[in-house]
Amino acid sequence: MMLRLARFASVALLSSMAACSYAEPGETSASNERSTAVGSAERAPNLTSIDIVSGSRRWTANIEDSPSARDFLVPLPLTLTLNDYAGTEKIADLPRPVTREGAPDAITPRAGDLAFYAPWVNLAVFYRDGHHSPGLIILGRLQGDMAEFGGRQPLPVTIRQSERSE
Repeated sequence: MMLRLARFASVALLSSMAACSYAEPGETSASNERSTAVGSAERAPNLTSIDIVSGSRRWTANIEDSPSARDFLVPLPLTLTLNDYAGTEKIADLPRPVTREGAPDAITPRAGDLAFYAPWVNLAVFYRDGHHSPGLIILGRLQGDMAEFGGRQPLPVTIRQSERSE
């Protein structure tokens, strides 16, 4: 009896997998292979770039394709003053919270991460690796050397969508 159930389950699974690869009329096998070869976890993100500008210095960050990151982009451009926090990150209050829809409960940030810290409604730019933090949501990743963000002095910045957005 168990063997019959196992065979039935195998046939049902194979049938459902075959149904998923059905090509619509007019769709070529190449386009069908391309759409099934790229799974949701492997899908290339829709990258948007932002610039963080302070005087003559400019950093570029690639923004993630997530509800939180898209919501972060809405009020741009922003002028903020980033202040050092714990010798690990620069932070600034945001004018409003960013949605937490679909965000993990906690993350461990790395140097170069641009993040939103929900409990304090602030933006965080990590120039060193941080600690596992509940309420922290990654918005994107900065390119280049993070050492320029280090130091205790406040850093006035303007954050705007990059003219080179991908």
